[in-house]
Amino acid sequence: MPYTTDEARRQMLDDLAHAIDEIGVALAALGAAYELLDEQSGDRLEAELFRPVQVTYGRARRTHASFAERHRLPARTFEPAMGARAAADGRELLEAAVEAIEETDHLLAEIQDSMMPVEVGDAPLRAGLAEVRELVGPLPERARQLTRVLGR
Repeated sequence: MPYTTDEARRQMLDDLAHAIDEIGVALAALGAAYELLDEQSGDRLEAELFRPVQVTYGRARRTHASFAERHRLPARTFEPAMGARAAADGRELLEAAVEAIEETDHLLAEIQDSMMPVEVGDAPLRAGLAEVRELVGPLPERARQLTRVLGR
């Protein structure tokens, strides 16, 4: 089914927003996990996961906002995801963060694989998507490594 360039751009913004929402879910889960961990584990979580996920979240939001601005499309504000499950322990929260990060990567891959970023001719969007995927890439394994050492 044919689509207009404007429709494709709006769809990409919506798809990117969905990925950003998933990063927000990961941030909320990591923040909740931090509160449950001992100081040493919390510091490690902050350095290896929370800060890198924050950087990823910021870069994805900038990519979204600049694309919307360049094409005079409505910008969206992103609110932090609200708290994770109260009954969850640190390990469960880390697993929830990994799921959200993996979903983010999947959503970004779908955007890139769709060829829409190429078809609408936006090099800064393509660069932003690639950078965010590069930032997301190592995070699930870092989280798994941290999960393995929790409680030891």
